[in-house]
Amino acid sequence: MKTKFLAPCVLFAAFCAAGQGTTLFYDQQSSTDETPLPYGTGGSLQGSSPGAGQSFTPGLAGVDFVKFMLIDGNPTDGLGTTISVNLRSGSISGPVLGSTAPVTTPDGFHGAATFLFPAEVPVSPGTQYYFEVVPQSGGSMNIFGTSYSYSGGVSYANGHPRPGSVLWFREGIIVPEPSSAAFLLVAAGTLWLLRRRRLQ
Repeated sequence: MKTKFLAPCVLFAAFCAAGQGTTLFYDQQSSTDETPLPYGTGGSLQGSSPGAGQSFTPGLAGVDFVKFMLIDGNPTDGLGTTISVNLRSGSISGPVLGSTAPVTTPDGFHGAATFLFPAEVPVSPGTQYYFEVVPQSGGSMNIFGTSYSYSGGVSYANGHPRPGSVLWFREGIIVPEPSSAAFLLVAAGTLWLLRRRRLQ
């Protein structure tokens, strides 16, 4: 490709790629399949609280979000459900390191719900922590769990571990994509190198 055609292409790519948002980087997870599950699956979240959730062992030094698979326990009652998640240390009832913003699901919801912490919560890689799923108001909600092959933790109900049972979950950090300024800087550097090569 000739230099005079390459330069506009570089600039066009830089502008197109800029400002694309953020990327979820998954650390620990029991499944990657986010296909919504049918109604009637899962266990009652309200019947397992307080102390319902999942222990996990992070490989990264922070947590920005966690996802759980939720299924409306009564999809015809006209009620949604408001839920939040606490990140605890030591045990499912230990000190709260961070709490997500509440998520309100509509009536009939079934799928993966994403819970975001206001800021990245620092954790120590290799140490076990606990996600406590807290229903706050609304109708019945089921949370899906089964014997996934995840060795870093187990599910909890009413504050007690359930050996051999793991909730569907995915957790990790949010990685911002490079800014427009960064892309323009790369494009400018590329154009400078191309111009210098042409002058040699």
